[in-house]
Amino acid sequence: MNKILDRAVLKDKLDALRKQGQKIAFTNGCFDILHVGHVRYLQEAKKTADVLVLALNSDSSVRSIKGEKRPLVPEEERALVLAALECVDFVTVFPELTPLELICYLKPDILIKGGDWPEDKVIGRNEIRQWGGHVKIIPEVAGKSTTNIVEKIISVYGSEI
Repeated sequence: MNKILDRAVLKDKLDALRKQGQKIAFTNGCFDILHVGHVRYLQEAKKTADVLVLALNSDSSVRSIKGEKRPLVPEEERALVLAALECVDFVTVFPELTPLELICYLKPDILIKGGDWPEDKVIGRNEIRQWGGHVKIIPEVAGKSTTNIVEKIISVYGSEI
């Protein structure tokens, strides 16, 4: 089964699963270099619903959010790595700066963000509540981030890379 889908195909699949009584969870992010913090977060996210949808920021949206030097890994490769995780049911790439349009289109039951996001700052929180869904914040794994990995590589290898 191909887990990487465009939004229209994904919506059809989710609508069919919802009709079967399945709960849909949605999360999003850049997931530039996959690390243990990401994996633990996604495993916990999967426990909240029957189906976990991961909306992946496109390369252009990552650049707009993180700066011109990011992403380090192209979106096709990031999507493939994430789709390989057992806990992720579907991956879709979105070019917008925020996932709001996609959240409103897919209408998940649960909107999941990491603990680095206070609930009052979670994009889509008001919209998801309108259709009876809710927001779930999953605590972050302290000290585990792509930025920390990049900083460690620079401190260990400097310009030797």
